Amino acid sequence: MTTVLLIVIYIAYIGLGIPDSLFGTAWPVIYRDFGLPVSYAGFVTSLVSGGTIISSLVSARIIHRFGTAKVTAVSTAMTAAALLGYSFSGNLFWLCLFALPLGLGAGAVDTGLNNYVAVHYSASQMSFLHCFYGVGVSLSPYLMSAALKGNNNWHRGYRIMFCFQALIAVIMIASLPLWKKVQGRKDTGDVQADSGRVVRIAEMLRNPAMRFSMLVMVGSCAIESVCLGWGSTFLVNSRGVTPERAARLITLYFIGVTLGRFLSGVLSGKLLPIRITLIGEGVTLAAILLVLLSSSPVVSAVGLLLVGLGNGPVFPNLTYLAPIMFGSDVSQSYIGLQMSASYVSILSAPVLFGILAQTWSTDLFAPFLAVAFAVTVISTLSMKKSSPAI
Repeated sequence: MTTVLLIVIYIAYIGLGIPDSLFGTAWPVIYRDFGLPVSYAGFVTSLVSGGTIISSLVSARIIHRFGTAKVTAVSTAMTAAALLGYSFSGNLFWLCLFALPLGLGAGAVDTGLNNYVAVHYSASQMSFLHCFYGVGVSLSPYLMSAALKGNNNWHRGYRIMFCFQALIAVIMIASLPLWKKVQGRKDTGDVQADSGRVVRIAEMLRNPAMRFSMLVMVGSCAIESVCLGWGSTFLVNSRGVTPERAARLITLYFIGVTLGRFLSGVLSGKLLPIRITLIGEGVTLAAILLVLLSSSPVVSAVGLLLVGLGNGPVFPNLTYLAPIMFGSDVSQSYIGLQMSASYVSILSAPVLFGILAQTWSTDLFAPFLAVAFAVTVISTLSMKKSSPAI
């Protein structure tokens, strides 16, 4: 029965990934359609990230009160409704309005499911969980590219993805009795994921390992969010491809993320999570150099695939380490703060890059990724040094 629940959780994580790549894939068409500056994508992504920060910070208390199952079901339904709202949006105001429930729902799902899997399942299952996120973010640009073919109908692309997300929301609601049965069994673990002590933010920040883990999240998520939000625009503006072709090529990045997390799950039986993280960061460095040094659209897309391959394992492995570093009885609070740090990065990095792209050029894409990578790898080594448990 715990295996069936794990499959349900994997499906929920596909739903978490679906909205994340849609906007960046469609933006090269949306900003021209609405007659907006290219940097205005930051308004929408900032509101999404702001909602995720809020829900991440309060997630420990909400999940403690209502449980992971109910929070996941309601939050997935919120994101489905937001995608439907996007599909009918006729200007920037409506995109910004529907960005709020999208962010609030995504943050609650992300924090709750990460802690539940970190407490009750293995490191490989955590990586496979995030692999299914990669399925979601890979599916979206592929179907959006099909919608853009011919008449650039991004509205239809959003409606298609709403149907997928609504189906996942129905599955989450139907699975509520399953959660109760599994949590009522004695073999679900010593600590229930919905229980435990709620820790104050000031107390968590006094731990140096926590501070460095937050910085790892900041750097890694800056890489991911800029690739998500600006990868297609970079290929259009700096590598000279059409929006339709860019939507297809950026799919390689999402395939890289999925493959990286799948390989992380396979290797977790042989290597420690921190070792997998450092190997991935080595791949990311080589990939960023490839994007930086090549002007070919295909080579740049392959470089983005390798960025996803290397950076993809960082998030799931760092999350899995939270109960090890801080204790499973308080891990929900620590993961919530980790998530809030990641979403601060997801909020600010695309906005900052948008300003740089508007002021200078999207040619700064690879140098920006290089700076974010430096933050990631230095913080990872510092976290490893400050936490002997990993």
